[in-house]
Amino acid sequence: MADPAPILAPVVALIGWSLVMWVWLYATRLPAMRAAHVALDPTVPPGQLTAGLPPQVRWKADNYNHLMEQPTLFYAVALVLALIGQGSGTAATLAWAYVVLRIIHSLVQATVNNIMARFILFVLSSLCLVGLTVIAGCFLFN
Repeated sequence: MADPAPILAPVVALIGWSLVMWVWLYATRLPAMRAAHVALDPTVPPGQLTAGLPPQVRWKADNYNHLMEQPTLFYAVALVLALIGQGSGTAATLAWAYVVLRIIHSLVQATVNNIMARFILFVLSSLCLVGLTVIAGCFLFN
């Protein structure tokens, strides 16, 4: 069996980080909901059920949701690069940079939630994603 493409390691790392955020989300949300005596009413519109929770609790859920959005593009392009044999070198470096920036973004959002810092981290990680897409596109559409 051939060695796996190096780009697959950051894919697994970001999935692992997403699971860490999932645990952190519930470790803070469930006690906060109990303390606030939130009724689990299915007729309450989405978002209103937890709207009364402290912002520091909601930030973890917001970040978990963010990890289910743009990173799906990262997973797709990383898997494409692995499949076409282009998942090493610059592509692997950009993938690790993307993951590190998303982890830092998570930590900022889940703790202090500085919007400008989050924006800068989001833009930098997005540029890594653009780079990965360009690498894949240049190879596939050459």
